[in-house]
Amino acid sequence: MNDGFVARIGQGVGDFDAVAWNACAGDANPFVSHGFLSALEDSGSVGTAAGWQPVPIAVDGDDGRLAGVLPAYAKSHSQGEYVFDHSWADAWERAGGRYYPKLQIAVPFSPVPGPRLLMRDPAIASHLIAAAETIVTQNGLSSAHATFVAPDQVPLFEAADWLIRTDSQFHWQNRGYRGFDDFLDVLASRKRKAIRKERAAAVAGLEIVHLQGDAIEPRHWDAFWQFYQDTGARKWGRPYLTRPFFTLLGERMADSLLLILALRDGRPIAGALNMIGGDTLYGRYWGCIEEVPFLHFELCYYQAIDAAIARGLDRVEAGAQGGHKLARGYEPVPTYSAHYIADPGFRAAIADFLRRERDAVSHEIGALAELGPFRKSC
Repeated sequence: MNDGFVARIGQGVGDFDAVAWNACAGDANPFVSHGFLSALEDSGSVGTAAGWQPVPIAVDGDDGRLAGVLPAYAKSHSQGEYVFDHSWADAWERAGGRYYPKLQIAVPFSPVPGPRLLMRDPAIASHLIAAAETIVTQNGLSSAHATFVAPDQVPLFEAADWLIRTDSQFHWQNRGYRGFDDFLDVLASRKRKAIRKERAAAVAGLEIVHLQGDAIEPRHWDAFWQFYQDTGARKWGRPYLTRPFFTLLGERMADSLLLILALRDGRPIAGALNMIGGDTLYGRYWGCIEEVPFLHFELCYYQAIDAAIARGLDRVEAGAQGGHKLARGYEPVPTYSAHYIADPGFRAAIADFLRRERDAVSHEIGALAELGPFRKSC
């Protein structure tokens, strides 16, 4: 590689020194940290058997130090990505091509926008992207996909002529609120009353506790694992994450975790796990062993808002999908992914599809924003 940079592929995030990796990843987004990604590997949540073979792509500077890295995986399927390309795979294989394996630049099982070009030296962005393209070409892969790309990195992929795809999520924005009631004050009266009613019904007879750091004990992880298994079984057929993942996460990233539990007579019956970033609270996993009306909204959305306000965070990102978040003060925002398609004809077909999809997504975001619960004068 030119300009004194050398590209290489690791066998996993664990191949890299944690300090060197985190110097590239920064500390704003916990999902690209060495602790989170290595916990996925060491727990067996990702690997060849799971169809997520880690192949982190690193670029070293002329000083021999790690200058940048891509959290990349060789994928043998399209599960656990939340940016759906099954129709692309079907079309390419009907045409006689082989879509899998593909190169996925992502955080497994985590529809969380964030940096995908992890750089100590911003000058190497083009080198990282070129390294990914070279891997696709040299290995005869169909494509490379960088999913949930932070908005400020989208132009870097555009400059390399990758195709940009848009979608949407619902995020809560903190506009300097001093407390939850302050937030409610900007909502329409009917929505404000509905939320107060939901919160009262959800917590009746329950105790809600927030646990962070060393306060999260093995018994809490055991309880949460039950919740996570229930949700995973209903949504995906089997949970993506293994039980050891949560133990490792607690050991390696305790201060970045916020576990919110609902207790009935001291016994956990539901929980929501959040991660704390530089300016964002990320809602990730939820589950329950007892159905309680509105408890999902309380733990995942309202308690998250409480926690974000208390910590002075700018927003809450509560994951993919969920139009029901709109009525609870979460607003539609665009999300982005970038795609390198090796075959020119296949690329042209996908580019046409993305142009039409982008228009539809933009229209939907605008329409949803008009349906939000905020008072029109706000």
